Amino acid sequence: METTTQKEIFRTIGEARISYRPTEIPFSTVTCSDDVETFLRQIWDIDTLEYCESFCVMTLNRANAITSYKIVSTGGSSSVIVDIKIIIQYAILAHASGIIVAHNHPSGNLKPSVADRNLTKKLKNAANTMDIPLLDHIILTKNEYLSFADDGYL
Repeated sequence: METTTQKEIFRTIGEARISYRPTEIPFSTVTCSDDVETFLRQIWDIDTLEYCESFCVMTLNRANAITSYKIVSTGGSSSVIVDIKIIIQYAILAHASGIIVAHNHPSGNLKPSVADRNLTKKLKNAANTMDIPLLDHIILTKNEYLSFADDGYL
């Protein structure tokens, strides 16, 4: 039975809820960065690709099939704020066996910034702590992409 003090506490503390609704069939299997680019071009809002930066996380199962994706942040024309805790939370809730992240560069410049490389390193370490490998980080522009894994940044 709850006491008066417990009832007061329950009214002042937020309740966390966990929700994940997987589809019956994963989106597609990823075998290389070209597969990731193809998927990203299907889901990315083409109107914002050259307008503002956005950051996306994709979850994969053990067979490297994409099981879910989410745009976790949208920013301005030259940057986007990314909260690593939100990405890790999403990966855990989706029961990810691996994750791939991506963001766009409206400028068309494929070169990863120092901030891009630092974020990737922090995210990789955080994900590894949860036994969820960061498989790649893709930078997407209108016509091209860069894979951190392919280019040795990961």
